Amino acid sequence: MSRNFSLRENWRIVLLVLIVLGSAVSIFAPVGNGGSAQNATVENASESATAGPTNLQFGLELSGGTRIRAPLVGMTAEDVGFNGSDPQGQAKLERALTNELSLSPQDVRVQPTSQNSGTVEVFNENVTQEEFARALQNQGKDVQTDDIRDGVTDKTLETAEGVLDRKVTGAGLSGGEVSISRSTTGDEAFIVVEVPNKQPEEVVDLIDERGTVLVVAHFPVEQNGTKTYRNVQLFTQEGIKSVDPADQPRGGRPGVPITLKQDAAKNFSNAMREFGFLSQPPCTYAANKNDSGHCLYTVSNGKVVNGTITKGEIVSAASMGDLSTKMKRGDFVDDPRFRITSANLSEAQNLALDMRAGALPTTLNIDEGTSTYIQPSLAEKFKLLSLVTGLFTMLAVAGTVAYRYREPRIAVPMVVTAAAEVFILLGFSAAIGLAIDLSHIAGFIAVIGTGVDDLVIIADEILQQGDVSTNRVFRSRFRKAFWVIGAAAATTIVAMLPLAALSLGDLQGFALITIVGVLVGVLITRPAYGDVIRNLVLD
Repeated sequence: MSRNFSLRENWRIVLLVLIVLGSAVSIFAPVGNGGSAQNATVENASESATAGPTNLQFGLELSGGTRIRAPLVGMTAEDVGFNGSDPQGQAKLERALTNELSLSPQDVRVQPTSQNSGTVEVFNENVTQEEFARALQNQGKDVQTDDIRDGVTDKTLETAEGVLDRKVTGAGLSGGEVSISRSTTGDEAFIVVEVPNKQPEEVVDLIDERGTVLVVAHFPVEQNGTKTYRNVQLFTQEGIKSVDPADQPRGGRPGVPITLKQDAAKNFSNAMREFGFLSQPPCTYAANKNDSGHCLYTVSNGKVVNGTITKGEIVSAASMGDLSTKMKRGDFVDDPRFRITSANLSEAQNLALDMRAGALPTTLNIDEGTSTYIQPSLAEKFKLLSLVTGLFTMLAVAGTVAYRYREPRIAVPMVVTAAAEVFILLGFSAAIGLAIDLSHIAGFIAVIGTGVDDLVIIADEILQQGDVSTNRVFRSRFRKAFWVIGAAAATTIVAMLPLAALSLGDLQGFALITIVGVLVGVLITRPAYGDVIRNLVLD
């Protein structure tokens, strides 16, 4: 070109180049793992869906792995009458139902939905609808068996989705996704867990349990001259403010440093004083499990029902140690930090993962769900065919454009701009950790088609309306073409938004890539191509 390149006039081209460079960094730059035990929460956690020279992550269909789709265990009574602005009354109703149905506190949830009513959920597959209705009736609630439905509330679904997502992410399973799907009638809701590069058994081991971590006071009491033991739940994950990475001090036991919330710390301290733990009586669990003295149990995936620990596993039994001195001085409530110990470092890492992710409100009903496994060898074929399809699409577009214009200076920038648009989308996918599947590949191909179509509109409007002799004429024609492109883009985005917002499986991925691609085109690549054409025609 004979004209000097002006940064002021061509800033859109510069912006495009910078974004392409940023995308290259996002795709190819090495990413550290943060190098801590926190990330090594499960065996082989470093294995991920990003294997290869790029940071791109691939979903199930392009890397192989497991998809599990299952409902949550639970029943819901809706529009139950109670005071929605009385938390103490709601807690009282929860305790009454817990006692009557012989459940743990984690198995009953009362949630207000209005000033005078709300929902009551029971998360236990052994309770029937008749028993649930009878328990509510005994509390003075006008509830019949027909008023109770299988399934849980949307809030419980969203809580479970968030917990499982934190579990999958915290376990180092790159490319894993957790979502909510519904039946075509909308009556049933399911949790969908997708984890690349993992066998079904490994995924089930991660998500099958609620991940509840209880700290329980176990101590002897005298009843009618006989020594018996009580188990009192002190706190769960909900009482924990922060969780540090699991560690093992030199010469010490593996454990997880935690900090309690103020209320939990106060209740913990008061309970230790009331149950006689501050005098530092010994815990002899290792020598005699049946007569272990005063012990602080850490229970994984267990419950305390009527003073008895049911299910779960006691992963740690410890005495008070230095914690007793801290509580005696009254310092613990102001500085509620201490360590939960475990038998080995792997167990401590699993505890840290459960405490950090939180406990599931209820378990997944794996038996009533479905499980799909895609072999990695088959996924590699899909990946190769996707690459071939993408290259064929670009070659077909390049050939069509070259045949139409028969002028390299018009066709080459058009093809390069379309390729840059796809490259930017790949950079976006790598930056947000999007697990690319076949639905996203379909979105990339759709973006190539709509992108080149818009570039053809620009080129035709500017080149086929006569000579362009001045910048003013160019801007007028480009503005006219851009109005057409903008209207088409808005129509596409509006059409795709419902697909992106609703839980429609693979259609979400297609809609997401299409929407982002249209936005990238309208805001970045189309204006940059306009500057390229201006420089060519005004040369």
